[in-house]
Amino acid sequence: MPAYNAPLDDIRYLLNDVHNIGQLAALPGFEDATPEMIDEVLAGGAKFCEEVLFPINQSGDAEGIALVNGEVKTPSGFKEAYQRYTADGWTAISAEPKYGGTGLPEMVRFVMEEMLCSANLSFSMYPGLSHGAYSALMSHGTDELKERFLPKLIDGSWGGTMCLTEAHAGTDLGIISTKAVPAADGSYAITGQKIFISAGEHDLTENIVHLVLAKLPDAPSGTKGISLFLVPKFLPTADGGVGAANGVTCGSVEHKMGIKASATCVLNFDNATGWMVGEPHKGMRAMFVMMNGARLAVGLQGLGLSEVAYQNALAYAKDRLQGRSLTGPKNPSGPADPILVHPDVRKGLLRIKALNEGMRALAYAVGIRIDLEHRHPDPAVRQEAEDLVALMTPVIKAFLTDKGFDNANIALQTLGGHGYIKEYGIEQYVRDARIAQIYEGTNAVQALDLVGRKLPMEGGRLVRRFFELVKADVDTAASVEGLEDYAKALGASLYQLQKATMLLAEKGFANADEVGAAATEYLQLMGYVAVGWQWLRMATVSQAKLAAGEGDARFHQAKLKTARFYFGRLLPETATLLTAIQAGSAPIMAFAADEF
Repeated sequence: MPAYNAPLDDIRYLLNDVHNIGQLAALPGFEDATPEMIDEVLAGGAKFCEEVLFPINQSGDAEGIALVNGEVKTPSGFKEAYQRYTADGWTAISAEPKYGGTGLPEMVRFVMEEMLCSANLSFSMYPGLSHGAYSALMSHGTDELKERFLPKLIDGSWGGTMCLTEAHAGTDLGIISTKAVPAADGSYAITGQKIFISAGEHDLTENIVHLVLAKLPDAPSGTKGISLFLVPKFLPTADGGVGAANGVTCGSVEHKMGIKASATCVLNFDNATGWMVGEPHKGMRAMFVMMNGARLAVGLQGLGLSEVAYQNALAYAKDRLQGRSLTGPKNPSGPADPILVHPDVRKGLLRIKALNEGMRALAYAVGIRIDLEHRHPDPAVRQEAEDLVALMTPVIKAFLTDKGFDNANIALQTLGGHGYIKEYGIEQYVRDARIAQIYEGTNAVQALDLVGRKLPMEGGRLVRRFFELVKADVDTAASVEGLEDYAKALGASLYQLQKATMLLAEKGFANADEVGAAATEYLQLMGYVAVGWQWLRMATVSQAKLAAGEGDARFHQAKLKTARFYFGRLLPETATLLTAIQAGSAPIMAFAADEF
């Protein structure tokens, strides 16, 4: 049977030593969010994930959800776990106090999200979608809509969804056909069908608030004609209760490869009553609040699954006796050595470890900047934070989910035949991780967003600022004894990323296919550099801690060893990515359709 222990030591190290979580208590409204208070909250969250959610993860996967007479029944234990989740206030941790939230920094929810995904990804989908609906409504809803719906979303008694995709319109949302017809009372009648709706129907909450993309009768074509509407499953009563059923029904549920305890639904809207969120024909602007938050959350799914897969693969590698070490027996009193002695097993596990710890550091660096973006009194600091969050959002989503899936596969391979067996749990992580590369915008779409929108944004300001941040840390570390080699390696990869950036800028003007052909490799290249940047920062901190005799020496020594592995064995992959980018689009686009 698998096990999960929240990596609190690493989380505390990143928050306190690397990213200075203490700075958040200086922001307006966060005065009580001291490091000590945040640590206490996260320790409670870890306990909940380990003791309540993880034990029902495998059983939830085996049982799945059931659609009975148009209603979804979640697996055994999920409803009770959700009731405890809401009773403990987890749905409210980063929400606005005015509407019932506890007003903690977004960073706290960010860390909690990772632990939720490790413990039970399917369960995490339900409150995760609700938080996304909260964010969109908080940013673009009218005061009336906020008063009516936000308290229910925050206390968890009502759930939320995002309804974008249609059978003929996935990435190309401009061709959606769902219609919204104005009514005399200011509401709208919503008619159409949406597919792949996570948490679209379930029995965890008394009502579900759908945020639906639709088009008004006078809508212009394309995405410029999309509006956003709030459509509840049940119409709210005047006193805030649950009233009559709205015209929203679940037509079917998808039978999926993974996340089987998460209800993925086809929803039919038949003259359902809804209210506009934001302005007419500007629904994408409002929905992007939810989508960008969801993309970061999906990145954390990749990290969370990679972490729990690593923990179980490592435990197996320490216990499984097979063969002898190439340099002589390491367990002479036993019939064989643990497989952890074999270089190839170690290499795979260290790859996961180095990526996990580096990706966590990068994700948290972005999470803290979300709070700085929204709360810091200095406009320049807010803008710098906003720039990095915007640039890194597609990288977090795509790089962390690509590596998360790869790492789950490596973990499965570590267990050999046992990895392929359900009882050991790893095969579920592989299946669950695969969807993260697809939903909330496929990773290829994230790459196109990075090279097509984020690189040229504000005249290239976002990417220039990122280069400056990395180079500043490289220059500082280059003169520190023991860090010179790391700084040199990251500096070389940063140069490769800058070279690739200039190449895309030059070729893209003449042929857009050049950008499209290089987009995925470019995002991976930026991901390796961004994670390397975080590893340089961690190496700097841990070396200083060791020199000062502070903290757990073995912990910091392991950090430096892992940094050496990352810079020596993983970061060099940037050279191959640059070579592929330099090959251009010709080897791809030269084929006629009938030559495939």
